Amino acid sequence: MSNYRDDEFLQRIAGQADLNDSATAPSRLKSKAYSALMRLEAADGPLMSLKENKSCGQSLCVFEEFVQVAPVGERAKSLNICMVCHARVLAERLDRAPIYWGGCPYVAFQKT
Repeated sequence: MSNYRDDEFLQRIAGQADLNDSATAPSRLKSKAYSALMRLEAADGPLMSLKENKSCGQSLCVFEEFVQVAPVGERAKSLNICMVCHARVLAERLDRAPIYWGGCPYVAFQKT
């Protein structure tokens, strides 16, 4: 259940935002925010399996592809692989992190 005071505060801030401002957040900040959101999702229960993600059109990184075909249970295939990936660590610490894995969300953050 959301807190009404928090909603009101966020609406007030959003109303003051300049939507014409083309500045974007640093890639490090985007990476940290994405990681935090993924941790919150994982705290609520198991994530969608890699197979389900792929069938919905989501691309998988090389490590997720490996886990998807590995002989492990479905529970392991519903873990957030990014939490143990070096790409996440680099992306959260460097604005131009040297990561180039296809399908990696952290790589996408580095491009902007």
